[in-house]
Amino acid sequence: MSKLQQAAVEQSGSRSFVDLRKFAADNIQGIEAIASVGESRFLASRHFLDWPPGPMSAGVIALDTGCGVVPPQPADEFVIVAEGEITLTQAEHAMALGPGDSAVLAHGAEFFWSARGPVSIIFMRYHGSQSADGKIVPIQHAPLLETSGTPSAELLLTPAPLCRNFTDYRSADGEFVCGTWDSTPYQRSAMFYHHCELMYLLEGSVTFEDEAGRTATFGRGDIFLVEQGARCSWDSREHVAKVYAIYRPA
Repeated sequence: MSKLQQAAVEQSGSRSFVDLRKFAADNIQGIEAIASVGESRFLASRHFLDWPPGPMSAGVIALDTGCGVVPPQPADEFVIVAEGEITLTQAEHAMALGPGDSAVLAHGAEFFWSARGPVSIIFMRYHGSQSADGKIVPIQHAPLLETSGTPSAELLLTPAPLCRNFTDYRSADGEFVCGTWDSTPYQRSAMFYHHCELMYLLEGSVTFEDEAGRTATFGRGDIFLVEQGARCSWDSREHVAKVYAIYRPA
């Protein structure tokens, strides 16, 4: 992202949190992909969040029954199945993904996809990634979490929580990271999001409030993100666990 684009994000008062399940079910909001002749349906059947050009894009892939080949991709992409089932195959290895399953399609990934019925896939794509091994990396269901950092003390409104993390994927430049995180309850005041984060709640619930006073509570099974440039508070009254995909510029 250029300095000009970064400044525009920081000055924007419209950045907030987005309920991606609601977005996936709404054909009015967002931007439809412009497909070229012969383009893979996995790439062409997309509906994007209306963001300015930059290193990230996000949205939903809506596929019907079928199959196809996806050529080597020039980006890292986190995908999570919202509804339906899809199988991604590389060489002789097939990975079946159902509701709540997620994976990272590393830069250079080439694969075959197949679906026996309609499938809705939420994605977050990092266009600034460097060439990688092109593997499909699954997000583990029950990883061994290790103690990680806590929110800034100056933002905390409650005692510091105990936070843990496991990283399944980190881009070569370290700016795109995906994995699993959990935490004991805590509350913090609004902070500025220099990063963009997609979250899929595995346990618990969390309430956000943005600088415009808009609030929302997300619970187990919800898929949502906080946009880069947003200012949001956090309030969790119970243990929270989530799968995450974060773009954090250096």
